Amino acid sequence: MTVKYQQETQLNLDEMLALYQASGINRPLADRERMAIMLASSNLLISARMDGKLVGLARCLTDRAYVVYICDLLVDKAHQQQGIGKALLAAVQHATGPQVQQLLRSAPSAMQYYPKVGFSAVDNAFHIQRQY
Repeated sequence: MTVKYQQETQLNLDEMLALYQASGINRPLADRERMAIMLASSNLLISARMDGKLVGLARCLTDRAYVVYICDLLVDKAHQQQGIGKALLAAVQHATGPQVQQLLRSAPSAMQYYPKVGFSAVDNAFHIQRQY
């Protein structure tokens, strides 16, 4: 099957929630309102679709001039290790251009993945942990 990558201006919330569930990524899926806000506030969505079905997503925030924050990179578990995540990251770079720095925060389970697709670890970042 061929995977089609495209920039989308909006996604169906139920379709997105189904992908989050299928990917195993830890997000507050039961809180539909919060997930809807997360989706609506993203200003760059790159999807991966097989026969129209959403199988991967890069959900991002960007100023399109200097930085893009990849909030979530997720691929349906049934389609992982087929290069979809790497292609989504390449599509983000293509959409924003080489002058835009890509940043993301990795789940502990993916720390070995990102160096393999060109990312370098940084030690000059700070955060305040969310309360819930």
